Amino acid sequence: MSKDMKQAVVYQIYPKSFSSHRNQATGDLLGVVDRLDYLAWLGVDYLWLTPFYRSPQRDNGYDVSDYYSIDPAYGEMEDFELLLAEAKRRGMGVMLDIVVNHTSTEHAWFQEARKGRDNPYRDFYIWRDAPNNWQSKFGGSAWEWDEASGQYYLHLFDKTQADLNWENPAVRAEVYKMMRFWRDKGVAGFRLDVINLISKDPAFSEDDSDGRHFYTDGPRVHQHLQEMHREVFDGHDLLTVGEMSSTSLEHCIAYSRPDRRELSMTFNFHHLKVDYPDGEKWRPGAMDFIALKRILSDWQTGMHAGGGWNALFWCNHDQPRALSRFGDDGRWRTESAKMLATALHGLQGTPYIYQGEEIAMANPGFADIGQLRDVESLNAYRQLLAGASPPPTRWR
Repeated sequence: MSKDMKQAVVYQIYPKSFSSHRNQATGDLLGVVDRLDYLAWLGVDYLWLTPFYRSPQRDNGYDVSDYYSIDPAYGEMEDFELLLAEAKRRGMGVMLDIVVNHTSTEHAWFQEARKGRDNPYRDFYIWRDAPNNWQSKFGGSAWEWDEASGQYYLHLFDKTQADLNWENPAVRAEVYKMMRFWRDKGVAGFRLDVINLISKDPAFSEDDSDGRHFYTDGPRVHQHLQEMHREVFDGHDLLTVGEMSSTSLEHCIAYSRPDRRELSMTFNFHHLKVDYPDGEKWRPGAMDFIALKRILSDWQTGMHAGGGWNALFWCNHDQPRALSRFGDDGRWRTESAKMLATALHGLQGTPYIYQGEEIAMANPGFADIGQLRDVESLNAYRQLLAGASPPPTRWR
């Protein structure tokens, strides 16, 4: 990673809600082009775009059905090429969000795989005659029965997001081919979604946990990323960042240490769990600022000592707004926003700013569950309702 990358600022754009060129309810790629002068004025170096590929949108684009085409809701390939050219003209690079732990079940690969156990695409995914007890990160079992082919397939996220089998060399070859396609278009980097989950325990072991330690930072994940570096990144000045779920400091040092030739930097989420009471994400809890300070300090000193590099952030498309979560979005809104920005930019690492963070945007304050579009939140809501017991009859 070059010195310039270490000094860069990355701005995350969620195209669906960023800006609409067509003055419609949903944003689009030309809407991003319209705002490039503003982003350049901010001093942004890279634009990270969340997925705009063709998708059924079950998980807001993280369920990709075609890696090579742009969802019509966002525009056409010509719009993206214009965005690349105009961003470059203003001194900014465009980073793509790459989702290759899983595909949509509407992807052509999965549709072929369902046709039979002898289909050439069958081994693109992970199938079993009987499930183990692994749990989906979105709630419930991580296995779904496929009636058409008579087996269960693995989905660590929604049941419409089937996990790819990274032990199949043909899968890896297709992934690298796709990434080279976008690289050769002129993108400046990649953000790799939940990339530390791609290597599963081949025995599919189980215990009394939810199973995550059998596939998190799995047995061949570093080998796969080193291969990806050779096949896609090598010889190109690309900024690459991995989203690392439930990871460790030691692994993130290994992922991002330059001599290992894997990634430029990593996201971790340990600092975003300091308001989870007893580790429960969906229970409201008070912010533990002492724990926050300790975690940030540990990762700062640990990554520095180990030669790794942090991707710094307070919030993103999966998290509440930083101002509402860590600050005061009422009376002390301006002061809180400045404090959070100062803290983020004062740490060692590359800062990532989520759209609107720079103007102190707060949580929208949804009034009805029907306004939510996040599958994990909706699943958690349903589970909480299902677990609620009716009160006893009041006889007096």
